[in-house]
Amino acid sequence: MKTLQEQGYEVDLRQIRYGQSWEDGDVLTQALKVQTGDHCLAIASGGENALGLLLGSPGRVIALDRNPAQISLVAAKVAAFRCLDHPEMLKLLGSSPAAGKERLGLYARCRAAMPARAREHWDRHPDLIAAGLNASGRFERYFRLFQRWVLPRVHGLETIRAVLEPRTPEARRAFYREVWDTAAWRRMFRVFFSRGVMGALGRDRSHFQHVHGKVSDRLLERTEHALVELDPSANPYLRWILTGHHGEVLPFALRPENFEAIRANLDRLELHCATVEAWLEREGSGWADRFYLSNLFEYLDEQESHRLLERILHASHSGARLVYWNLLVPRRRPDWMDPRIESLDELADTLFRKDRAFFYSALVVEQAR
Repeated sequence: MKTLQEQGYEVDLRQIRYGQSWEDGDVLTQALKVQTGDHCLAIASGGENALGLLLGSPGRVIALDRNPAQISLVAAKVAAFRCLDHPEMLKLLGSSPAAGKERLGLYARCRAAMPARAREHWDRHPDLIAAGLNASGRFERYFRLFQRWVLPRVHGLETIRAVLEPRTPEARRAFYREVWDTAAWRRMFRVFFSRGVMGALGRDRSHFQHVHGKVSDRLLERTEHALVELDPSANPYLRWILTGHHGEVLPFALRPENFEAIRANLDRLELHCATVEAWLEREGSGWADRFYLSNLFEYLDEQESHRLLERILHASHSGARLVYWNLLVPRRRPDWMDPRIESLDELADTLFRKDRAFFYSALVVEQAR
């Protein structure tokens, strides 16, 4: 299986790509149904969803990322869970407001609990600490540009605050139609969330390798879904995009009721700088029960994604469950794998209808037979 570099793409592994997890942790938890003692493999990404899996009391959660900067980010969040109380952790992450000096002080209290490589990374980036760890990724800087400089040219602060107020579905439709969905909004959206601008400022250009069609139109349709069919007032991902923080509306792993249980199970979380393919080869057959795979498959062509799925099945116990998302590229198990893996479409469709990480086009839940 070719790496992105072997395919001719440059991928910068020195910077954080995602400062936080951008898949709905509530949906993931309900889809995976981690059981006591399960062995889980997770994409590390921003860390919250790997941490959230600890609430199921698994035997192991192996969080992988080929980018060492992402591993350093998750290691810092693990240290924050260990060393800080819940309000302090939210300040260090940037979910709640704090001065940069206060965040640097909180980091100093966590620093000794981090591996040496993570300390070295963050000691070089006090500016990112001061802004909040969850704001440290390229993707979050892209959204910050949108929130601070682009969106205010279309909607005033009063309108932005108003869209996050609780409303009935009928009132949300009326607000979207009469106030939010202006010609200026649609023009701005199609430019800022186009393939070119996203590739230059938000995601890697390599991530669009297998994407066909107009990206911005699909994302605009999903954004309308988030503003009308879902409740914006209860959506932590939308709130961050529009305001730059979570406030009282927190993702699953960051809620106060989950803090102590996650902290109690931190020793079950392993962080490794490795690809999924390399780890599966290392571990061999029949060891895993749960797989949280983000949107990994859409970065591969169809044949490569099927080969990776076969490797995952080789590593799986009977009944092992896989959860992953499609953003812009449709990926799922092929029909010829049906004797070996079942698609749990009814469960996936039910959960996807309430998925607050709204930009994805599909949720896939599959189970080894």
